[in-house]
Amino acid sequence: MDQKQVVIIGAGISGLVACKYCISKGLNPIVFESQADIGGVWAKTIRTTRLQTFRGMYQFADFPWPSTVALDFPTQHQVLNYLRSYATHFDLFKHIRFGCDVKGIEYHGPSSWSNWNGICGTIPLGKWKVTVEDSQPSTKVHEADFVILCVGRFKDVPNTPEFAPGTGPEVFRGKVIHSMEYAAMDHDKAEELVKGKRVVVVGFQKQGLDIAMECSSVNGTEYPCTVVYRNDRWKLPDFSPWGIPLQYLYLNRFSELMVHKPGEGFLLSLLATILSPLRWGISKLVETHIKMKLPLAKFNMVPERSFAKDLRSCLLAALPEDFFNRVESGSILPKKSPSFTFYNDGIMIDGENKPVQADIVILATGFRGVQKLKSIFTSKDIGELIAASPDSRVPLYRECIHPRITQLAIIGFSESFSNLFTSEIRCRWVVELLDGKVKVPSIKEMEKDIANWDDYMKKSSGSYHQRSCLTGLDIWYNDQLCKDMGWNPRRKNGFWADLFQPYGPMDYANP
Repeated sequence: MDQKQVVIIGAGISGLVACKYCISKGLNPIVFESQADIGGVWAKTIRTTRLQTFRGMYQFADFPWPSTVALDFPTQHQVLNYLRSYATHFDLFKHIRFGCDVKGIEYHGPSSWSNWNGICGTIPLGKWKVTVEDSQPSTKVHEADFVILCVGRFKDVPNTPEFAPGTGPEVFRGKVIHSMEYAAMDHDKAEELVKGKRVVVVGFQKQGLDIAMECSSVNGTEYPCTVVYRNDRWKLPDFSPWGIPLQYLYLNRFSELMVHKPGEGFLLSLLATILSPLRWGISKLVETHIKMKLPLAKFNMVPERSFAKDLRSCLLAALPEDFFNRVESGSILPKKSPSFTFYNDGIMIDGENKPVQADIVILATGFRGVQKLKSIFTSKDIGELIAASPDSRVPLYRECIHPRITQLAIIGFSESFSNLFTSEIRCRWVVELLDGKVKVPSIKEMEKDIANWDDYMKKSSGSYHQRSCLTGLDIWYNDQLCKDMGWNPRRKNGFWADLFQPYGPMDYANP
């Protein structure tokens, strides 16, 4: 393979595996990381943050968790130490440039092309100019034959609600911060910030739940934490409904036979239709277990959408232990409402007459990942190719490359049950593409495949299709990557094992 300069932007999970597999192909990649450590979102989190996926599904295919980690859901420190051990074992640190913020990337080459062949041939079509500012600060422009963007979608650019004039944070006499700022604080300073304060947390996903739990631990019922949210979502009290591990219900081949898939033939489509009552029944089985374990009906918190729908939208979260006990005691006050406004001493919740007094409002309202991704491109035209609007799904072939943006891959931007698992096999696909082993079809054929996946995402996830969630079709997706790379997609020994046993990272340890 001809030596080509590969630039990787971001040293989170995706950036680490991209670097490792580039090295395995004889490349000498440069990784630019704006922070002082690896890990991405794991580098600095809320004190109580734990892994949301059980450990066996969240590990590198060729680097298992050490025996010293016994928890099924490791802590942030354990996850970060695991990532550091991986980077040390594969000698990745020498390729990483810390404190280097990529200000923009610009492509210099032909303005149009008909085939995605700029990396497989001996001569690339053009070059990417990567503008980097270091901690001095000084700015330097680097040239790259290929760029791998591993910037993630859950950090850096906060998603903040918009308010009509006179109803936003500007009228509030207290403090308003995004959960990103709270997570970046030293743990003791974060505790000091909320201690003895009336706190409102906006958002009911994982980060909002963790912050609410921390506030209630610090303040108890004297200063209860109010949680404002729009929609009820299924929260998991455990990962074994009725004693059956969740992966046996949703992470094996048999479970995927019940789902209509993009690109499926007539027989698979017929089988998915025939098995649809079973799919419905499994979802109801899990819902019944959750409603038995949690007092959802008592607090009017039963979700309208099915468990399967939330699963395929990547909207599930593990419920923090003791959450509903704190709701019962009054140290956490959940408030469901489509909207709220600020006033000088707190917030007004739509549909309630009594205002909620507050000293601090913490917005756990997510991130604008698409905006972040678009902003890295100097060319507005390329930015528009990434997504026409903030609600658009990023159109990537195999969730890795944009057919009309040559010599560039985007890793880790769509979601799955285990983002590490998915990012790793994508990086292996990309380096095989770099090596000329993977041959992609024409631009039109790639765009047709993307359209098929768009249709699936819209049907499976509804208004959340822009998250590009693969959960529930992980194996079908991995099969396509395996076939592209010339691997046997059947990773188990025997027909029945392949049909019913859950698939995980270790099944893809070897080609």
